[in-house]
Amino acid sequence: MTSKSNYQAFEHLSDLDLAVLNRLLPWKCFTEDSLGRKLGQQAWEGKRSESQEIPDLRIIKLNEVINLANKSVLEVGCFEGVHTIGLLLHTSTVVAVDSRIENVTKTLSRCAAYGVFPKVYVLDIDDEEQTSSLPDFDVLHHVGVLYHLFDPVTHLNTLLPKIQTAVLLDTHYATDEMAIQTHETGYKYYEYKELGYDDVFSGMAPTSKWLLKSHLLELLIKNGFSCIQVLSDKLERNGPRISLVASK
Repeated sequence: MTSKSNYQAFEHLSDLDLAVLNRLLPWKCFTEDSLGRKLGQQAWEGKRSESQEIPDLRIIKLNEVINLANKSVLEVGCFEGVHTIGLLLHTSTVVAVDSRIENVTKTLSRCAAYGVFPKVYVLDIDDEEQTSSLPDFDVLHHVGVLYHLFDPVTHLNTLLPKIQTAVLLDTHYATDEMAIQTHETGYKYYEYKELGYDDVFSGMAPTSKWLLKSHLLELLIKNGFSCIQVLSDKLERNGPRISLVASK
């Protein structure tokens, strides 16, 4: 299901306004309206080089597992607002956060072009104090973020108690062969080198930690999300990746 088949998207924008909007911001993905016009641009050849679907299939699956209607959703790592819009097709209450001001600006701009208006602000989710400041939500949308964090265990143990119903988690994880390092708290991990602030597909810290899949599941269950439905579990170019919905 794409943005072209759902609703009129940004057809109200003139070609000139759309061209100006596309030049104003450093877009790294694009969506299309029913006329085939692009809002945004690909990151580079082979990276976000196809129009992004709205809603994303994972959001459709999440809504099938736990009806999103009238539920509050926290979206961690909103990037450029594609998933934000997809979530807003199912519920009116979405709070989206991202550690980069340019991503917040792009999310606000894309959402406004689509005629939806979530609450969006800058927040470094890898910072325990900032994460602790968040209020409670019904649902957590956590896609493509966890494997970029310096301390994913503290992050999950801080954030998950704030979630009342369900979590959509999509992340890379480490195999036993990869996880050759051990944290002082005892969990094993694979250390991944991040590329710095200027790379929008990297985390904020110099390195991140990929957890074992078994430890991910253990953390979810420990925090009350005992019903786990795996949507996909496959080997990608950078390593194994799992997508799941965990509910209480």
